[in-house]
Amino acid sequence: MRTEGAEDPEDRAGGAHDLRHHGDAEVRDDGSALVDLAVNVRADTPPAWLRERIAESLGGLAAYPDGRIARAAVAARHGLPVERVLLTAGSAEAFVLLARALKVRRPVVVHPQFTEPEAALRDAGHTVDRVLLRAEDGFRLDPADVPEDADLVVIGNPTNPTSVLHPAASIAALARPGRTLVVDEAFMDAVPDEREALAGRVDVPGLVVLRSLTKTWGLAGLRIGYVLAAPETIAELERAQPLWPVSTPALAAAEACMSARALAEAGHAAHRVSADRAHLVAGLREFDIDGLEVVEPAEGPFVLVRLPRAATVRTHLRTLGFAVRRGDTFPGLGEQWLRLAVRDRVTVNRFLQALDRAVTLAGR
Repeated sequence: MRTEGAEDPEDRAGGAHDLRHHGDAEVRDDGSALVDLAVNVRADTPPAWLRERIAESLGGLAAYPDGRIARAAVAARHGLPVERVLLTAGSAEAFVLLARALKVRRPVVVHPQFTEPEAALRDAGHTVDRVLLRAEDGFRLDPADVPEDADLVVIGNPTNPTSVLHPAASIAALARPGRTLVVDEAFMDAVPDEREALAGRVDVPGLVVLRSLTKTWGLAGLRIGYVLAAPETIAELERAQPLWPVSTPALAAAEACMSARALAEAGHAAHRVSADRAHLVAGLREFDIDGLEVVEPAEGPFVLVRLPRAATVRTHLRTLGFAVRRGDTFPGLGEQWLRLAVRDRVTVNRFLQALDRAVTLAGR
């Protein structure tokens, strides 16, 4: 582990890392025709039944959105009172609300992870310290690495882009009186049985859990997520929200995704992703001779790999029809890292063939 402060002007701006770069940039414009292994949204979503529910909601667009039913559905799904739930326009809005609404002195972000929390904190005028987990430690968290005086700590679980699933006990050990502990569980529903989840816990002081419905259900364009926290924290965040922040179609989607049918489907999808990920990792191990390393065990719907000449390989993959996520925009990683979204076996097999060709071309 390394702790990296934000004392110089370059670091205040995000240092050498483009905190605003996300996977969708890989498949815009000239990348729109590529096979997408850059974005972590589950393929072939949203399902037909969910699209129908969203379409049905369009008849009510003349009325202002009323989030009470969807909020109650989220609360019931996690066994919480509604006062502990806040619906947001995706988890990205939640990061902005946290950065603007909470009064903190020393925020710390555990990296490598999704960069939007740090970007939101910086935009709100905060100086952000980083705890950088190391590849040689498997990017595993040691709670002792987080500075004791940090009054806001942000960590993802499972973490994007490392695909590491930290034990719930390790994350809960970060809790302190007077500290807000933000756990981004955007990909937790892709973990079979959501083991190591903290969502629904009320015994961890200062806990704030963020969930997204955009990944498993393919709703990135609709923007829907939610925050689970103590009622006083929810009230602070809600005061910072604009009026009617979540649209009527997004509210309909949230309610639908909390149903027993949806939860069962998400559970089946998580097991399918796990099997497809194992197939991808097995194929990637065949590239050991080329210096490729996979961060294991991977538990999210994506894997992180390190390989020589990764930037050149990524360029060749694009010419061969595949988009993958560059890793050098994540603090703690460099140009030798790539993130690969898990896809079905047919797509993975085609990708592995392209990767073989790209590695060969990069070595010439």
